[in-house]
Amino acid sequence: MISSIEIDERIDKCRKILDVDPNSQIFAALADAYRKKGDFDNAFRVCQSGLKIHPSYGAAHVVMAKINLDRGLYDWAMVEAKKAAEIDGKSRTIELLLSEIYIYRGEFQTAIKLLKKLHNADPYNTQINRLLDIAKKIPEEQKVLIQTENYNSNASEEKTIMTTSKEFEKAEIPTPVIAQPVVEKTELSAQDVIEQGIKIVGVDGLFLVNKEGLVLESEWTLKTEVELCGATLGDLSLLLSQELMESSFGNFKTVLIEATGYTYYVQRVDIGLFVFVAGEKSNLGSLRMKIESLLGMYR
Repeated sequence: MISSIEIDERIDKCRKILDVDPNSQIFAALADAYRKKGDFDNAFRVCQSGLKIHPSYGAAHVVMAKINLDRGLYDWAMVEAKKAAEIDGKSRTIELLLSEIYIYRGEFQTAIKLLKKLHNADPYNTQINRLLDIAKKIPEEQKVLIQTENYNSNASEEKTIMTTSKEFEKAEIPTPVIAQPVVEKTELSAQDVIEQGIKIVGVDGLFLVNKEGLVLESEWTLKTEVELCGATLGDLSLLLSQELMESSFGNFKTVLIEATGYTYYVQRVDIGLFVFVAGEKSNLGSLRMKIESLLGMYR
């Protein structure tokens, strides 16, 4: 594994080359070094600037895909990885990257299919085998977790019914107790999303802002004013939509904003934006899956 000292040395060398020749393709190596150091802001900035000069440099699109993947921007990572494949063809490096993105997006069967193909071609590759193992295990673990939760829920209901029955027997009430079926709510209102979303571990604040920047619903305990935050993100949403439309990317679906102290996960919906605010130490991958599962029930 490359050390932090080696990464710093690589950054210095690449930086010097780029200073002498701003059009050099060394920008991709520099951006990747920043990424490995964990400096995603500089990595993104350097790679984005370089791609404006070299839009057909496939390796740079691979680096940008990895940067977006590390930042939790899986949709944008997929766009960049597919762009790299269009330019350079589907190499093993690109297909491995695609399979990892599929896993983070929860598209496990697609990832497994791609990884099995890679495994057949290179059965002793540890990275392929590790990703294949992960792609198979996560759905199985999720299935077991759901079954356990359902079992505990049913057991709790059965215990309640039995206890209630005994109480009725002691009171000598002859009328039989009939358990009413539990109807699971599959559609959530905005208020439901707010109430349930704030209970997700790692979420410190949550609000819904309309297209004009007006906060409609919120659960907020942070020092920052929710109205100011809503107005700012409303303006950002408009700017992003305009910029992406101009570059033919289309409207955005999700945006991840990392600021000092907090991370803002922004999900676009029909009436505006849901904004989930998490601490900087939160597990963004796990958080994203829970948020998307919740928003999947929003009507």
